[in-house]
Amino acid sequence: MSDKRRHLRTDMNLLIRVWGDETPETLLHTRDLSDGGLFLLTEEHENPPVGTIVNVQVQGLPIDAPVKTMKVVRMEPSGVGLMHID
Repeated sequence: MSDKRRHLRTDMNLLIRVWGDETPETLLHTRDLSDGGLFLLTEEHENPPVGTIVNVQVQGLPIDAPVKTMKVVRMEPSGVGLMHID
């Protein structure tokens, strides 16, 4: 299998708030992240379809983290891959 990744992945467990027009607000954890995006573990939550635009914000920091706009670009049984679009 060919690896099409352009960015190095780093294993990282962060708590992320996710929401959007088609996605109810949910708190999820990351599996990994890179300069291009991140992978969210969706657990028992329903995966938003590929192409869905969502807002994400890191939680648990001493300041309010910026809100980033991302796009669902891949799905796996354990979660979804998001790509930065802003």
